[in-house]
Amino acid sequence: MTSGVLTHIQRFSVHDGPGIRTTVFLKGCQMRCAWCHNPETYHEQPELQVFPDRCIGCGACVESCRHDAHQIADGRHLFHRERCVACGRCAQTCYARSLVLVGQTKTAEEVLQEVLADSEFYQSSGGGATISGGEPLVQPDFTRDILRLCKDEGIHTALDTNLAWPWARVTPILHTVDLFLVDVKIFDDQEHRRWTGVSNEQVLENLRRLDQQGKPVIVRTPLVAGLNDRIDQIAAIADFLSTLANVIEYELLPYHPLGSGKYESLGLKPPPAEFKAPSAEHLQQLACVARNEGLTVRIAGSKPSEQAADNKYESRIPVS
Repeated sequence: MTSGVLTHIQRFSVHDGPGIRTTVFLKGCQMRCAWCHNPETYHEQPELQVFPDRCIGCGACVESCRHDAHQIADGRHLFHRERCVACGRCAQTCYARSLVLVGQTKTAEEVLQEVLADSEFYQSSGGGATISGGEPLVQPDFTRDILRLCKDEGIHTALDTNLAWPWARVTPILHTVDLFLVDVKIFDDQEHRRWTGVSNEQVLENLRRLDQQGKPVIVRTPLVAGLNDRIDQIAAIADFLSTLANVIEYELLPYHPLGSGKYESLGLKPPPAEFKAPSAEHLQQLACVARNEGLTVRIAGSKPSEQAADNKYESRIPVS
């Protein structure tokens, strides 16, 4: 049985597909989106998060570390990240959780057992399991085996992927995925490269291929004010999606800065402070533009009364 590295498993998730779900977040991603709120999933291997404000200066980390990555000087904790091998010993001894090892190795079977714990909720709500990240196809074999085991148990499966891969990486998991969740972050390829570090050509081509396979897809666009929220940009995405027969919903995801603290804990530069979500009024304008192309549109975080009447998509998602 294959094993892989994940950050956590979220139970009772209601934002990653229909019904009540268990979402498995894998580590590793080939994109570097400027607005990312999960930078702890950038790298596939485990790594240490450091939260200085929690430190009580006990020095337990200094004693436990075999690589001199920790130091207490003048009552302050100093961390030498370049020396850290992410063994996790210091995190195990950190009583204040100032040090947290993010990334744990599990087998696909171990993941399945956690997913099965809530199987009765999937049946009553039309939910299931979602494999997310990071980017799950950074670990294709691990992802494939989790999905296969879930399907063997009759659990509805969803894959949250950026889809920026050669088609050959996608085909082995096609028969194990009931629903794809795919971001189209920016339609213009040059701008997509600028803000994510990766071309969107394969994303769009793979969406066409999924459509030819009859695979249902929810497409999402994370929106940052002044970056990718122009009406013409959303119109271009909506126009493209209108050519696909199996897009069951288009979701607009307003930016939120909740991941800023994670960047600092990993020694990374956070997104610019000027990054903001579009206004509620502008989001409604963008939603109207997309609906004019015949799409079912949802704005994440909006109240049900603020959504279009046709946005209840759960019953439209087939389970194979």
